[in-house]
This record gives sequence, structure tokens and C-alpha cells, in this order.
Amino acid sequence: MRINIIIPAYNEEEHIGKTLHSLVNQTITIHKIIIVNDNSTDGTQKIIESFTNNFLNIESIKLISSNNHLPGSKVINAFNKGFELVDKSYDIICKLDADLIFPLNYFERVIELFKHDANVGMAGGFCYVKKNNTWIVEDLTNKDHLRGAIKAYRKDCFMAIGGLKNTMGWDTVDELLARYHGWSIATDECLKVQHLKPTGVNYSVNAKYKQGEAFYKMRYGFFLFMVAATKLALKKKSCSFLKNTLFGYLRASQNKVSYIVSVEEGKFIRSYRWRGIKKKLVGLKR
Repeated sequence: MRINIIIPAYNEEEHIGKTLHSLVNQTITIHKIIIVNDNSTDGTQKIIESFTNNFLNIESIKLISSNNHLPGSKVINAFNKGFELVDKSYDIICKLDADLIFPLNYFERVIELFKHDANVGMAGGFCYVKKNNTWIVEDLTNKDHLRGAIKAYRKDCFMAIGGLKNTMGWDTVDELLARYHGWSIATDECLKVQHLKPTGVNYSVNAKYKQGEAFYKMRYGFFLFMVAATKLALKKKSCSFLKNTLFGYLRASQNKVSYIVSVEEGKFIRSYRWRGIKKKLVGLKR
């Protein structure tokens, strides 16, 4: 299967070399790696060129955008720019962060997951972060969720969901829409990816309300939103997160911000989420 990878990069001179080194040393050859230098002001471009000059399957493109790092919009704009260079005969399209170190068999195993089940639309492993000199799983989501840092899509699935949404929450709604269209998500706990920079570390101060806005755009409805936001706040151990998320949701509702899913897709999303919540509650009672 032919893999195309797109890596948006903004001021990643400290990490991007490690990421690319782990990709060019995979046990299978990746057909094309596209790096989008998104207006970096450090030495990122020099490191990129050291790889493009030595590996024929690595290409790069520069994008001039705002330095204001809002979650979702900046990275998806860069991804879409890189998508212009994708080989249209690809089988798997990946969106990766520029601060990762992959196990050398990572993409060989991802291909196996796709080949094993034709219904698998997305596949991958789990991100780990370093804490007290120990690599631990980046535990912000469920075990059936792929982090936005390591997305891999089967071509037909990617086309069915309409690509990636240019908004905060793109890496949640993609999976919900994949399930809506009948695809499944496969994860492998043996695939441990080192995430060198914690999620959200570079987000701007204006990003704090975006999570609530994302829930609104996905048509969660207020009560489901409150359950999901409270769960995230507890995981983050942050009361201010819940307050900011609630403000973001209510502001989006008041301003009648455009939804990113249809009425039918929203109905499916609410039903799917409530089923998951009920299943967990039943499990707790046993």
C-alpha cells in the first residue's frame, strides 16, 4: 500500500530532524513525505532541506501564515497546502506532527491493520510523553481514538468524510464521521510513539474557548456537551478548563456559529456518544 505523509511544521528545529530520521528508517519505504514549513522563524527550514537534499521521497513547501497558533485552523491550513503535492494514487494518507519519534516498524504494522480488515478506515498507535524520565501514554482520550498527531486514513475513508475540517475538534469529528459512514478505527497498543512536545503547549491564549466552540459545531447538544467537557476537565484536573469550555460553547451558540456536520450526522454523533456513556456506566455498576 502506498503511503503519503503530510507534516505541518512550525518552529520545530528541536524535533523535526528526529521525526524525519524515524520515518526514513522505517522497515517499509514510505512513498512520499511532504513537509509544510508553516512560516517558521527558527532553523526548521535548514533541517528540512538537509533531508530533501538526500531523500527523493521527501518534498517540502513553504506557507506564509499567521504566527497565532490556534488549534485546528493553522495545522489544517498547512495540511491542505501539503495535500496539493500528494500523489493521487495513494492508498493511505497520514497527517503527522513534527515532534514525534516512531518505532521502526510503525508503518509496516499500520499497513497490516488496514490489510487485515477492509472495513478499517483509520489505524495507528498511541502517543507517549516523558514524565519523570519515564514514557507514559498521553492519556487524554479513549483507547479507540487516534491522536491528531498520528492520523492515518484509508483513501476511501478520507474521501467519504470530506477530508479534514478546518476547526478545533477536527481530530474528533473525523472519527465520528468515519463511523457514520460505516468505517471502523483500529489501534495497536504495541505501537508506542514518543511525543516530544505535549499537546497544546504552543496554543495561543485565544485558544482556550475553542474546545467549547468545537462541541457546539459538532451538534453535541448542551447536556452531552456538559458531560464531555466535565470529563475532560477532570482528566486535566482543571476547573478553569471547564469554565472556559462552557463560555466557548455558549458564545458559539449565541453567535450561531456554523455547524461542521449535517443534521443527520449530528444525530448519529449524539446517539453514538450517549451509547458510549451508558456502556461505561453499566460497566461501573458491575
